[in-house]
Amino acid sequence: MTTFDRRRFLTRAVLGGTATVVGATALGAISPEAALAEQHVGPDLGADMYDPDFVDGRITAITGAVLTVLSGDHSVHRIHATGATSVWKLRHTTLGATAVGDGLYARGVRLDDGTLAADAIWLNIVNLRSRVVGMAPDLLHLDAGGQHVVAHVVPGTTAAVYNGTPAVRDLSMVQVGRHAQVIGAWRPDTNHVDISTLYTSAA
Repeated sequence: MTTFDRRRFLTRAVLGGTATVVGATALGAISPEAALAEQHVGPDLGADMYDPDFVDGRITAITGAVLTVLSGDHSVHRIHATGATSVWKLRHTTLGATAVGDGLYARGVRLDDGTLAADAIWLNIVNLRSRVVGMAPDLLHLDAGGQHVVAHVVPGTTAAVYNGTPAVRDLSMVQVGRHAQVIGAWRPDTNHVDISTLYTSAA
């Protein structure tokens, strides 16, 4: 779908048109890995230029389907979610799962009033490169650049990828001392994270 088509589609969705019956998957990948691949610069922009169609920050207010977000540079953005918006918070969910204080990545298009009409929203997403320093039945202790992180295994959601093989639910091959990349969702204002996917090596 071209940028022009996406703009028309999402504008109609914000205005309550029939576009709301179409899922956001038509607009591109919505996995957590897709969010982490997004950049603040577009493919045709210079490295120091801001991409207006991608926002990250923290939710400061929720008014109906509009999220107010404060970015790290102290700019304020209004994110409009519609029936066409995909929402991820450890797993695919709905706008009802959002909360003030959540971290947010959003992808969409800017409307004439400056609002970002979102085709995808990711909440509290994190990508940690770490080392496993301890284990318990339902959690891992990680050293992420000198910071202690408690990573929780979520039944039915958490998966592991060993040596690039397909993801499995079995974490029995995770070993203390091994390096691990964790994609998951932060529990805001804590050092705890829920694991979506853990990438590591196995002997």
